[in-house]
Amino acid sequence: MGDPRGFLKVRSRRELAERPVEERIKDWLDVHAESGLRDWTQEQAARCMDCGTPFCMSGCPLGNIIPEWNDLVRQGQWEDAYHRLSMTNNFPEVTGRICPALCESACVLGIHQPPTMIKNDEVTIIDQAWDLEYVKPLPPERLSDQTVAVVGSGPAGLACAQQLTRAGHTVVVFERDDEVGGLMRYGIPNFKLEKGLLDRRVKQMEAEGTRFRTNTEIGKDLGWDDLRSQFDAVVVAIGSTVPRDMSIPGRDLDGIHFAMEFLPDATRRVFGKQPIHDITAKDKHVVIIGGGDTGSDCLGTSIRQGAKDVTVLQIMPQEPTKRPDNQPWPTFARLYQKTSSMEEGGEYVYNTDSVNFVGSEEDAPKITVSDNTQTEGFVSDGNGHVTGLKVVSVAPGKDGPFTRQPGTERVIPADLVLISVGFLHPDTETLQAQLPVDLDGRGNVARDDAFQTSQDGVFSCGDAGRGQSLVVWAIAEGRSCAAAVDRYLTGCTELPAPIVASERPMALPRR
Repeated sequence: MGDPRGFLKVRSRRELAERPVEERIKDWLDVHAESGLRDWTQEQAARCMDCGTPFCMSGCPLGNIIPEWNDLVRQGQWEDAYHRLSMTNNFPEVTGRICPALCESACVLGIHQPPTMIKNDEVTIIDQAWDLEYVKPLPPERLSDQTVAVVGSGPAGLACAQQLTRAGHTVVVFERDDEVGGLMRYGIPNFKLEKGLLDRRVKQMEAEGTRFRTNTEIGKDLGWDDLRSQFDAVVVAIGSTVPRDMSIPGRDLDGIHFAMEFLPDATRRVFGKQPIHDITAKDKHVVIIGGGDTGSDCLGTSIRQGAKDVTVLQIMPQEPTKRPDNQPWPTFARLYQKTSSMEEGGEYVYNTDSVNFVGSEEDAPKITVSDNTQTEGFVSDGNGHVTGLKVVSVAPGKDGPFTRQPGTERVIPADLVLISVGFLHPDTETLQAQLPVDLDGRGNVARDDAFQTSQDGVFSCGDAGRGQSLVVWAIAEGRSCAAAVDRYLTGCTELPAPIVASERPMALPRR
């Protein structure tokens, strides 16, 4: 702590400037106008109080040593800051851009001032490290005779693979898509996470010895049981990919898609690749059901594709602007914050539930459903195209927090509806058929505190085991799972394990 009065001298917090809306919606580049080292970066880092008990570190599942690298940023000691940061985080260029910053919610300074700019310091450190060529491959000094298959190349799988490769094991990462990165590659738009950031990490991992096999779906191209027989250990890091659906009348109409059918196609088009579902928002009235980060990504993508208008529906009320009493410090507080996509356009509608989809048959009969409301439009045989969504306002009442309010029904025009209400569990159909593992009550791959499943030598990490979560938790799981695999293969390990499989966050924000 170079200046014990730093947080008193610099009381305001700076945010990275974003490009003008009218400019950025015409391309797919990073929305920010600035990144890396700024003239105010070190001054902002001096606001860190170097607390005796740094709650920011407990807020972060990776256990990042935040006060230390904050002070190194203050001093401009970029190489030391990079080495301190990379001790705990394999991919800070990702978490520094898309993590909701659990650490900042736990910052002690945040009790009475805006918290320290931890997230910006993190991304500045790693950007400086790449620019100054501090980031080097770290191949193992010697190789073991052990082999590990990692299925899935999202943040959990990649973190696990990198740690095991550096420990000396021969690691092969299998990915069913044509590019490595999982959700980071095709699920998050390029304007939020530019894909070159992933490409340079993949090159680093290849130089360290990690092998990648893309366009390979385990369970179809290669059986799970065959994989287990060929490798000394297998890590299941397939993510939570089964989307939560909406069983309301009219769901079988054309033009209604899951968000993760829509977003990957958009990214594929950006890079000149053939879309799989061929969905576009161009010249359409778009309705997005679900207002979390994925819904926001759908909004920004729809605007860039040239949608006529976009409406985002949330059954929840708008988040408060100040920390509520039931979300005390240092837990993560769900506060209202405009995302970059929200600033670009579209309309957010809160306290609103979906009743039924409306189709193209103007004179279709009304159908009474279980709650005695009536559907409108063509809702039965799936041959028509969606033209709207009937919604109703909700409020707390005798039937619960989402009691429908009579007389508030209305139809929102929609040529394209995107369902973005989360995920249920991983797709384990072929895994269960070929290498049966126990599942937990939610359909996730069950594991013990050491990340091992009911099958000997088979481990699980990331969303596949814990359920839908955040990239920072996925990296923590991948690192911890790697330590467990290393111990299984060698009888001991020096790899760090920031969490155990049963650990849960203090408060989990929406994705």
